[in-house]
Amino acid sequence: MTHAQAPFGRWDPSPLAEVVARFSGLEGGWWVAGGLAIELAVGRPIRSHGDIDVLLLRRDQLMAQQALAGWQWSCADPPGSLRPWMPGEVLPLGVDDIWCRPGPDDPWRIQVMLDESCGHEWVSRRDTRVRRPISTLGMTSAAGIPFLAPDVQLYYKAKAPRPKDEEDFDAVLPLLTEQQRRWLADAITGTYGPHPWHKRLEG
Repeated sequence: MTHAQAPFGRWDPSPLAEVVARFSGLEGGWWVAGGLAIELAVGRPIRSHGDIDVLLLRRDQLMAQQALAGWQWSCADPPGSLRPWMPGEVLPLGVDDIWCRPGPDDPWRIQVMLDESCGHEWVSRRDTRVRRPISTLGMTSAAGIPFLAPDVQLYYKAKAPRPKDEEDFDAVLPLLTEQQRRWLADAITGTYGPHPWHKRLEG
């Protein structure tokens, strides 16, 4: 288990099985995100993880309070403060990050990320021009675990790739379909401009 010290306290991420047990059965879509989404796409462990991420659409955000009933929830208000997320409170645009733990003396266990949607389309919180049908936003592992499609996850990681993001890119690149490579290359170029991943995606 990875233990990471963050500015607002320690992280001790929940096991994937616990996340699946808590979120499964709720109405609305949810997806494992972050580095674990890449591992689910690849089908094997790649590296250690300091947290575990779950993606929800903003319209379904209160699902997190259902899944983690009785926990302490805090939302990250830009530009970097953490405040309590009150029961039933609908978080506005720009508040995309929720930290969750069983109680105030416990380490943080699950990070919930919110993304945008319009009708049946997913809309990137980074760039409203980047969108796709919600039905293609995620994939499902052999064990039935929903996870964010690797091309979408890499799009978010491409903003300012860290060594762990490069490691994830290297691991999943051979498995991307031609359509996923093309979508990712176009999305990265449109949002971030010239990018070191572009040539490798074309290759």
